[in-house]
Amino acid sequence: MANEGVVFQSSDPRFSIGADGSIYTQREVTSLTAPVQFTVTASGPHVWETTVKLALMGQPTPSPPGNQVTEEEGKGGERKEEEEVKAPPEFQAPPTVIMFPRQQEIRSKGLRRQKRDWVIPPVNVPENSRGPFPQMLVSIRSDQDRNISIRYSITGVGADQPPNEVFSIDPVAGKMFVTKPLDRERRSSYHLRAHAVNMNGERVESPIDLYIYVIDMNDNRPEFKNQVYNGSVDEGSKPGTFVMHLAAFDHDDNTTANGMVRYRILSQTPHSPIPNMFTINSETGDIVTVAAGLDREKVSQYSIIVQATDMEGNLNFGLSNTATAIISVTDINDNPPELTSRTFSGEVPENRINVAVANLTVIDRDQPRSPNWNAVYRIISGDPIGHFTIITDPHTNDGMVTVVKPVDFEQNRAFMLTVVVNNQAPLASGIQSSLQSTSGVTISVVDINEPPFFPTNPKSIRFEEGVPAGTSLTTFSASDPDRFMQQSIRYSKLADPAEWLSINTTNGQIVTTATLDRESIYVKNNIYEATFLAVDNGSPMASGTGTLQIYLIDVNDNAPSLLPRESQICERINRNAGINITAADSDTDPNVGPFVFELPTFPASIRRNWTVSRLNGDYARLSLRIQYLKPGVYEVPVIVSDSGNPPLSNRSVIKVKVCPCDENGDCTLVGAVAAAGLGTGAIIAILICIIILLSMVLVFVVWMKRREKERQTKQLLIDPEDDVRDNILKYDEEGGGEEDQDYDLSQLQQPDSLEHIISKPLGVRRVDERPIIPESQYPIRPAVPHPGDIGDFINEGLRAADNDPTAPPYDSLLVFDYEGSGSTAGSVSSLNSSSTGDQDYDYLNDWGPRFKKLADMYGGGEDD
Repeated sequence: MANEGVVFQSSDPRFSIGADGSIYTQREVTSLTAPVQFTVTASGPHVWETTVKLALMGQPTPSPPGNQVTEEEGKGGERKEEEEVKAPPEFQAPPTVIMFPRQQEIRSKGLRRQKRDWVIPPVNVPENSRGPFPQMLVSIRSDQDRNISIRYSITGVGADQPPNEVFSIDPVAGKMFVTKPLDRERRSSYHLRAHAVNMNGERVESPIDLYIYVIDMNDNRPEFKNQVYNGSVDEGSKPGTFVMHLAAFDHDDNTTANGMVRYRILSQTPHSPIPNMFTINSETGDIVTVAAGLDREKVSQYSIIVQATDMEGNLNFGLSNTATAIISVTDINDNPPELTSRTFSGEVPENRINVAVANLTVIDRDQPRSPNWNAVYRIISGDPIGHFTIITDPHTNDGMVTVVKPVDFEQNRAFMLTVVVNNQAPLASGIQSSLQSTSGVTISVVDINEPPFFPTNPKSIRFEEGVPAGTSLTTFSASDPDRFMQQSIRYSKLADPAEWLSINTTNGQIVTTATLDRESIYVKNNIYEATFLAVDNGSPMASGTGTLQIYLIDVNDNAPSLLPRESQICERINRNAGINITAADSDTDPNVGPFVFELPTFPASIRRNWTVSRLNGDYARLSLRIQYLKPGVYEVPVIVSDSGNPPLSNRSVIKVKVCPCDENGDCTLVGAVAAAGLGTGAIIAILICIIILLSMVLVFVVWMKRREKERQTKQLLIDPEDDVRDNILKYDEEGGGEEDQDYDLSQLQQPDSLEHIISKPLGVRRVDERPIIPESQYPIRPAVPHPGDIGDFINEGLRAADNDPTAPPYDSLLVFDYEGSGSTAGSVSSLNSSSTGDQDYDYLNDWGPRFKKLADMYGGGEDD
């Protein structure tokens, strides 16, 4: 056994300790009114003791949480014996002295015995204590303090951990104190450990756990999360209907009366229909209805003040707080809409749509702009075709009777409608609709002047083309829908593209003014259209239009024409050679094909050289009758006739080019030229001229290159050192080719005898002499000019040159003379100077007048 050799003794004779450590009562303890505390001593190889505090189960003021006596054994196993005691809800004085459990070890038969540890009961401390502080809580002692000096200390939250210094201990006497008032709402318990060491700091006892519980005091009022709560309930709700929930929170301990909140209603505003329309569950905070009679149309909102009190609602000791509950009475459809009148009236112009003709008004006491208030109108009789509809105005709830189909005064002069109105939402159960929701609406139709109309529009008629002018085609008359108005109608022509028709202004008779031609460009698909206007004499006048369609029947009034007009054929007869011809006819079937093609009898050469063979009704082939026909252009007449009754014929001419052909039957180039009428000699002459012209171009190019080389080696007429014109040198190319001409320079010189020369400064005799004065400074062009600076640079140079008397040209002579020097283009007047070769061009004189100019230039002659 784990406790073998251990003897337990109790200091209280009313309790005994068994061998296993269990505590037993020796007599009845039902009269025990306070917790009992006694000492238990365990004797064996060593002696140790502990304090036990016991209380009756179910005692109104029980002692602190039960002491547990625990013994842990070695290899022989573990056993626990517990005596549990209820934790006290109120403050109880802690044990005066807490002894450190002493552990001794012995060896017996190889086993190690370990002494049980005593669990120290917790210490209860009330919050908000007024002191004085420090206030002693408990004394801690080690049984070794008889032999050695012991130092005591505590650790944990509230001692050496934040919040620090809430608890302290006398290191010599072992007395533990609380140093300040405690707040349970901040921290409800503390867990400390007590330590005992000798003067060398060596541990002499195992640390013991100390639990300090803060006892709650009623120091917090109940608090509502919001000061105002919003709820709602339907009007007409039955008693006991849930409305809303309120909740208050108390920071005190809710397991005690300090934190137990109860609710009650202090006031209700307004008191209608009774002062106590609502009640509140004192424990849950649920607000419910008490009585019937909620009517939104009378009272739409209630304000209720609710009080929450702790201490289970004890108004003498509890703390209270209040909040306001706003209860909105929500609308139900308990008021049907009522039309304000039994009858309504309006008028509508005929042939008008989408206009409001009458306005219906209703009264509805439900909540505006809600489905319970929105009115829905229906026409239940008087409009079988559906001319009208009723649109609800969303702002006023009025019903606007609107025309959706045009009405005709001549058919209906008035409408008697029956209208019923309901809400968008159905009526609440038990609510009956009154007779006022149905009314009659009288709609009068206003007659207006309607335009005349053509009964048949468009109107179609059929006539043969070629109808002469003055022919009456038809009467195109209109009708006036206004039967109750005596009005006349006048007609006029609105559109007549070909100007073929006229209309009688009073009766609408259509008469032709020109011949109708089906082949006219104004006729589309054999139909000619004209539009006419009918106007009445009403106030205001009204007009209508009608379209007349004339279907023109074709007659054979157009002779066919031959296609193609030009073609070509080989000079020798070929089985497959020939020209396919056809005919074009502006008429339509049956006045077109099949066509008949034939050759005329005169001149006789036509039928002798040519023949026409029929391919089908629309095509024929024109081919040579003889084996060979000299190349050239021939005009071949062909007579073509259509199939009309009577048929029409036409003599057409085809220009046929007869030419030599290659093996594929295609005309050769030489053959095509020969067919154009040129002989072989003329063709050769043309080719030679082409060769000569190409040679002249080549010689001209060579000569131009030589001139360019000479220009580059020739010196300028003016010394380059005296030329200050900068990049103006580029302009000399414009005058190229003039240097080989002679000019009379004396006319450009100014003699000394002129009077204005006398007034000139000394040393200046001619205007083409350079004045002996300092030269002006010209702007220097930058190395890399900006494109935008080029214009400024040229303008500055121009102004400097205009004001510089030393700058050339001194007169226009040198400018013109220099600009003609060294032109890269050369002079075309000296073209004949390059004809120095050995080629003899005298034969060009034999080629006729067309080559006379070439003969003069290259053949010598009189110019040499």
